[in-house]
Amino acid sequence: MFLKKSSVDKRINFLTLNPYGEGENYLFKNDLFQPVDRPSYDNANFVISYINNKDIMIATVDISRNVPLEDIHGVLDIKVYEELGLDPTNTYVTASLEVESSSEERKFHIFVVETRHLDALFLSVKKQTKYLDLIIPAPLLFKPLYQKEILNDTKAHAFVYFTKQDTFITVYSEGQYLYSKSIEFTLEYIYEKYCEEIGEKMDESEFYALFESEGLKTTNTNYQHYFSKIFTEIFIMVNDIILYVKRAFEIDAIDQIYIGSQRGAILGLSEYSQNYLGIESLDLNLDYHISNKEWYIDQLHYLMLLSGFGYSEDEAYLANLSIYPRPPSFLMRSSGQFIISMVGAVSLSLAYPIFQLIGTYVNDSAIFILNQENNALTKEANSYKKILGDKKQQMKILDDEIKVLSDKYHAKMETLSAIYDKKVNYRLKSGMLHRFSEDLDKFDVHVEMLRTENNTLWLALLSSDDRKFTEVIKYISDTHFDEMVSINIEKIEKDDASEYYKGLLKVELK
Repeated sequence: MFLKKSSVDKRINFLTLNPYGEGENYLFKNDLFQPVDRPSYDNANFVISYINNKDIMIATVDISRNVPLEDIHGVLDIKVYEELGLDPTNTYVTASLEVESSSEERKFHIFVVETRHLDALFLSVKKQTKYLDLIIPAPLLFKPLYQKEILNDTKAHAFVYFTKQDTFITVYSEGQYLYSKSIEFTLEYIYEKYCEEIGEKMDESEFYALFESEGLKTTNTNYQHYFSKIFTEIFIMVNDIILYVKRAFEIDAIDQIYIGSQRGAILGLSEYSQNYLGIESLDLNLDYHISNKEWYIDQLHYLMLLSGFGYSEDEAYLANLSIYPRPPSFLMRSSGQFIISMVGAVSLSLAYPIFQLIGTYVNDSAIFILNQENNALTKEANSYKKILGDKKQQMKILDDEIKVLSDKYHAKMETLSAIYDKKVNYRLKSGMLHRFSEDLDKFDVHVEMLRTENNTLWLALLSSDDRKFTEVIKYISDTHFDEMVSINIEKIEKDDASEYYKGLLKVELK
């Protein structure tokens, strides 16, 4: 359904590139998505790539609606330097995306990447294609799913996507990007973690073959045990991120979670996610059979194609981090302007003898008039320079006064905040510990040892069944999510002497 692009020029081909060394490049031409071994220059190609979530910095800033259009970019740059604490000695590329809002201030998502990191990723590709029209921050790749009405833009969705270099969670609400975060469990990390669990180095191709064909539904109980253990750690992180987003953005619930990977759908993972998180979970599958040569294409290529459709219709639709524009037209190039100038000069030299006397008279008259205007403007300019000098002196005095007052204000604010924090935010841990003990009793889980440090609790747990640890963690997460930053069981082991399971639970309180 997303191939209906009547407003897109049929002569444009869309070339989608993976910049992370996977050798995956596709060309959408004549309604077919076909692999390309080596990209090359073609002026008819609209070249699209992306940059991983972990390689970019993201900030959300508000500015007044009274800021003139021509000043918005400068104001955003200043705010993002303050928000992210960027190093002024480095150079950065920024791109912004305005959030639809009826509030008194305009809200923007700002995406930032170091210039040298962009060059490291894309210069080798740029040598082949000569330009890149669009480089998309990975979290925005899901935006076209709402524009093309593939997903309902009245709901809240989370997307979990696994690649070899980055695994990231992205949340959208009402068709607008809200938040994204990378976690350490990339496909490469999962492979290494699996080898560590089984205690031997498994062939990588054999692992991915097992991973893609059987996934969490493998009939081998050992494999299933190790996979379940790894994905339990993953979904503890996913759950923490979802809890944070719901709290930070005041979302009542996430309606669906879509899960995908560079290697294809992971069998049994959507069911595992739904059982663990209690949220409807589906495989991310955009394969509309538009290629007659590939049975599976990395979903990010489909999303890049959809993004290219939207961006070619409206450039404000996406944030574009590309600093490699296509060459200008002939008339705008230096060589083209030189040739045109030479042709004009030759034409004028042939016509000049006829109009020599007239031209001389016209030039002398023009020079006389311009000299008179120049004298008048010089006098006026000197007057304005004096006025500007006086104003700058006044501004310096006022800036110094503002700085003194601002320093006093911030000092008082810090003092008041510290007093308020001590008076209002101090919390008794005894009440929280009492509630935890009641929750542990419900699941027949006992505490051997308890230790606290600042707002962090460590509880050594004991139970006859290791599954009770997972159940009690999920129950505490759902019941007390507004009182915690995170909860995690760092270690589970079986006590051979007593046939009981032991676990070390870490809880970070707000």
